[in-house]
Amino acid sequence: MYSVSVRDHFMVAHSFTGQVFGPAQRLHGATYVVDVEFRRPSLSEHGLVIDIGLAASALKDVLGEFNYQNLDEISSLSGTNTTTELLAGVIYSRISDRIDAGVLGSDASGLTEMSVTLHESHIAWARYEGVLGVGVD
Repeated sequence: MYSVSVRDHFMVAHSFTGQVFGPAQRLHGATYVVDVEFRRPSLSEHGLVIDIGLAASALKDVLGEFNYQNLDEISSLSGTNTTTELLAGVIYSRISDRIDAGVLGSDASGLTEMSVTLHESHIAWARYEGVLGVGVD
């Protein structure tokens, strides 16, 4: 299996609902480093997994909706605890939609798997991974 990864970051504010979150129930900030790994069993006719420039641009576009925002105020996330795990799934879904729409170029048509890893800190991170073409839970 071949893979290519791209990385970016974004900064948010958010709060959580539920005693399990302790002090994180209060509004707080987070800076995430995001890695997206694209996988396919064989290279495209161009010898690529994916166009790295298009992949990086798509990631930047997806993160742009959240960067410097209070996630509690984003309607598409309303009523959810925007945990690191949940955000990994949201980002996966939005990049997958861009692949399906052809935004990542013709080489992306051969992708079979993708993973999104959000690094919350140097000691904690979460990942969502799946087979492309299969919806996020």
